[in-house]
Amino acid sequence: MSNLAYDTEFDTGSVSERETSDMYALRPVPRISIQAFCETDGIAVPLERAGEDRRMARAHMKIHMGGIETAIDFYQTAPTPNLIIVESRSEPRQLLESLNRLAEYCDPTTKVVVIGHYNDVALYRDLMKSGVSEYMVAPISLADIIGVISTIFVDPEAEPIGRSLAFVGAKGGVGSSTIAHNVSWAMTNLFKSDVIVADMDLAFGTANIDFDQDPAQGIAEAVFSPERIDEVYLDRLLAQCSERLSLLAAPSTLDRVYDFDAEAFSHIIDTAQRTAPLVVLDIPHLWTGWSKQTLAQADEVVITAVPDLANLRNTKNLVDTLKKLRPNDAPPKLVINQSGVPKRAEISINDFVEPLGITPMAVIPFDPLLFGNAANNGRMLGEMDPKSPIVHAINEIAHVVTGRSEIKAKPRVGLSSLIGKLKLASKKS
Repeated sequence: MSNLAYDTEFDTGSVSERETSDMYALRPVPRISIQAFCETDGIAVPLERAGEDRRMARAHMKIHMGGIETAIDFYQTAPTPNLIIVESRSEPRQLLESLNRLAEYCDPTTKVVVIGHYNDVALYRDLMKSGVSEYMVAPISLADIIGVISTIFVDPEAEPIGRSLAFVGAKGGVGSSTIAHNVSWAMTNLFKSDVIVADMDLAFGTANIDFDQDPAQGIAEAVFSPERIDEVYLDRLLAQCSERLSLLAAPSTLDRVYDFDAEAFSHIIDTAQRTAPLVVLDIPHLWTGWSKQTLAQADEVVITAVPDLANLRNTKNLVDTLKKLRPNDAPPKLVINQSGVPKRAEISINDFVEPLGITPMAVIPFDPLLFGNAANNGRMLGEMDPKSPIVHAINEIAHVVTGRSEIKAKPRVGLSSLIGKLKLASKKS
């Protein structure tokens, strides 16, 4: 057994592609209190970043500089939290002695995670025997921290939590809802996966029209009766659109106003995620406490925009804001829709995406006949014309947002088809 010490390097706070990938499947941490006692900045910085991560939004974390001795002094006069994280550079024997003294002040239900600087199997076994929940060897990553906390406090026997995919338009009328609904339908057909679509535009939602549904109840009953929300009640509110696709429909009426606080939809989304592996959130183009919160907490965010100046400004604002709200997540995904409208001045695709630094998943051309026929008949694009290049693009989006494929350098429906449509339009005119 070797006592091999590791030096921790100061973490700059950037998130690597590997780290983002490692965090893809991490589950949210429940409402717990966490206090950490760090001896080095190399451990304090990733812990601070973990405390700011959306998966830790419900947990309350406080970080103190100082190791186990500082924790012992602190808990002589203060109650212990649900979880204590302590860093120690001490040798194994001294570390065990210090932890035994700390145990005298810990409540029986308090969990302890130790971050040490010695990769020693014997030490690990001794710590596990003494009741420590986990021993981590420095250096550690953001994903390591959240993964360990989640492992300790999330029931491994619990049903898997589904992924939430939030679709929002950079501007009203850009087709975000249409993209969201068609991607939802594609996911059920391509992957044989259960999908719940939540139409969060309570006043003007169109999901019931797109899916040709007229449910008597829906998302309004859920949001106005949060105390009743559980899996059974939610199942009663869902409209069945197909074997695997369910809809939490909006009332689309104006008989009352829909002003909500920031957490109004959180419990509904959590419950839906326990019911289906994929939850699509159709978010209206507005900026309120609840819409901001929903975008911040979603597993994936998809922005739909058309290639004009107002959309570029709004998309840039959304991308920059979401980067601050979700510092440890990949940037939002982008779909450029309604490209190539005849006689409409547009920003070129390259000029549109250059200031964003994002490669679009798809550039979908303007096709009023296909989209219009689908909308008027309450059908999805894949039902109207399965061989359409636009349907292939929708399928590609479904693969990307579920992590089954990566964004291609050139979107499936791209500039070549756009240029062709423009040439055709000029000939006709």
